[in-house]
Amino acid sequence: MMTSKKVIELFYDVVSPYSWLGFEIMCRYRNVWNIELKLRPAFLGGIMQGSGNKPPGLVPNKFMYMTKDLNRLAQYFDVPLQPPSDPFEAMFKKGSLSAMRFVAAVQEREKGGDKQVEQVSRELWRRIWSEDKDITEPASLSEAAKKAGLSDGEIKEVLQMSTSKEIKDKLKSTTQDALDIGAFGFPLVVCHVDGKPEMFFGSDRFELMAHCIGEKWLGPQPGKSAAKL
Repeated sequence: MMTSKKVIELFYDVVSPYSWLGFEIMCRYRNVWNIELKLRPAFLGGIMQGSGNKPPGLVPNKFMYMTKDLNRLAQYFDVPLQPPSDPFEAMFKKGSLSAMRFVAAVQEREKGGDKQVEQVSRELWRRIWSEDKDITEPASLSEAAKKAGLSDGEIKEVLQMSTSKEIKDKLKSTTQDALDIGAFGFPLVVCHVDGKPEMFFGSDRFELMAHCIGEKWLGPQPGKSAAKL
């Protein structure tokens, strides 16, 4: 008898490189584990402010470590992560508010599944965390959406929606949901186990998460490790 799928929520922001790693792993495992993955695009700036946390990039030693750490993780997770030439400008001066409103708008108009949200999010990460490109201008957002397979008409509609009060409120509300669960950074994975939410922060808790939901961790590339057995 198949047990019912466990609902797992993934809160993320494309400004966060660790969120990209967590996102790719959860997308790889959504068909390996008996789970229903819910993508919850939110705004990391609001999480930092609401929780009183400070970004690791602002502590020099942490920043040095993070740069090296991301390089190792990119290889291990097989995600083409390359820091932008000026991470401070990309992450703190430019930020991701318009990008995450755009993703929220894609999600709002997508019916039946989350393929577009997944693809658009990935293309935005690719721009900022692989190709050192902008993710704040409408033209940049359009380019990412086009690569994700959206039509010109869809892109125009999403751009218009992304500046509406409805979408601004939607992003605020998702961000508040994360804060209410206890978020202080992203990625944040919330596993609903026996009616209780279990919260995991970061992209290095998958083994523990698997244990908590009664699944097996098969490494960062479950397809490959299954083939090796």
